[in-house]
Amino acid sequence: MRLHDLKPKKGSRHRTKRLGCGESSGHGKTSGKGHKGQLARAGGSVRIGFEGGQMPLFRRLPKRGFSNAAFKTKYAVINVEQLENFEAGANVDEELFRQAGLVRGRIDGVKILARGEISKAINVTADHFSQSAKEKIEKAGGTAEIRQKAAPDAANS
Repeated sequence: MRLHDLKPKKGSRHRTKRLGCGESSGHGKTSGKGHKGQLARAGGSVRIGFEGGQMPLFRRLPKRGFSNAAFKTKYAVINVEQLENFEAGANVDEELFRQAGLVRGRIDGVKILARGEISKAINVTADHFSQSAKEKIEKAGGTAEIRQKAAPDAANS
């Protein structure tokens, strides 16, 4: 068998619907758009939630509660077993985690959790450690140091 012999399984591929190709095609004349109106026109569409001028559901329902999700502290979680990938004696911080592909995107800090084991002495700097993760790192001969937040400028206050 060669690449040019490969074919899709019978019945898995369908012809594309050919609109406006005569009335006998089943999709001729108005091409499935009905007669006149906004949705029959070129570029005609309505925005999400639009109910033809009626007060939309999301405006009819009462607004209740409060969400603080936008201000939530988002930590990148790294387990002790992932620290095993670094050399012994390495000083590991967020920058090194990013280079190794363990941390991506916007985060507020790095949190080290205790899943797995570590056998190397590694110096880890992070924003938060679980108690057992800290114990495992120190038991292996490394250090678990909490990163100091940058103090706000005195000139701005």
